[in-house]
Amino acid sequence: MASVALLRSLSRRETHAASISASAYKFSSASAGGRKTELRLNGVKDIIAVASGKGGVGKSSTAVNLAVALANKFKLKIGLLDADVYGPSVPIMMSINQKPQVNQDMKMIPVENYGVKCMSMGLLVEKDAPIVWRGPMVMSALAKMTRGVDWGDLDVLVVDMPPGTGDAQITISQNLKLSGAVIVSTPQDVALADANRGISMFDKVRVPILGLVENMSCFVCPHCNEASFIFGKEGARQMAVKKGLKLIGEIPLEMKIREGSDEGVPVVVSSPGSVVSKAYEDLAQNVVNRLKELRDNPENEIQMKLNVPS
Repeated sequence: MASVALLRSLSRRETHAASISASAYKFSSASAGGRKTELRLNGVKDIIAVASGKGGVGKSSTAVNLAVALANKFKLKIGLLDADVYGPSVPIMMSINQKPQVNQDMKMIPVENYGVKCMSMGLLVEKDAPIVWRGPMVMSALAKMTRGVDWGDLDVLVVDMPPGTGDAQITISQNLKLSGAVIVSTPQDVALADANRGISMFDKVRVPILGLVENMSCFVCPHCNEASFIFGKEGARQMAVKKGLKLIGEIPLEMKIREGSDEGVPVVVSSPGSVVSKAYEDLAQNVVNRLKELRDNPENEIQMKLNVPS
């Protein structure tokens, strides 16, 4: 069965749990225009997608630091789902490598670090093992990592989406009740073009856009403090204005982010009070604010941000 193949590298007890019929975890077939309340995960108040139209723009580092900032700065109950099945990076960035245990209900228990509950395909397969799967196996894996996980009570589940706008992205968007999406891009025109495609995808599946994050916005020389706009200047800000969206974060290009990602210590933990940590905390505050705005006035936000004709 597909679910058994998904977890074949786990221990015997974990593999037994995976042998439950995959149909128990199948996503519903809700249409893009018919998202229903039963698509929510039990105990999870809000689910947000951190997405990009392409890889290499810092989407995962943004998702990780956003999740940790929400947990530590704002004292929220946070989960982090690494939905990038083919290239999971959360285990490295969050310094987690143990296999998840299985509870009495045959659901996996997420692995926790830095106050964030995490689930990733990288925890379910051997290190360096390639994920050579076709679409149905990927869909089964995503189902297992969402409804097959005992997330407990969460204020926000942050979903690190796969790059692009393919089957996996559409499936997650249509079959989980996403509260909104955060679009990550560099200021570069090439990245912005792909980010625009991501915005269009969320429009089609009726997921509100919480806002844009301009990653690698500028590099400040540590010696002379001169700012260099290596990937362009204010590209995401200009796109936000053009699309009628909000720019909710500007993250500078700093070596500390890369070092923290490689060492498994998010920069909001390793360098609290730094400029880049403050940027991630500002992003987290803006996400909290946007979620509150959507809860207070959901119909108006959907009409405004999804460009749905009145």
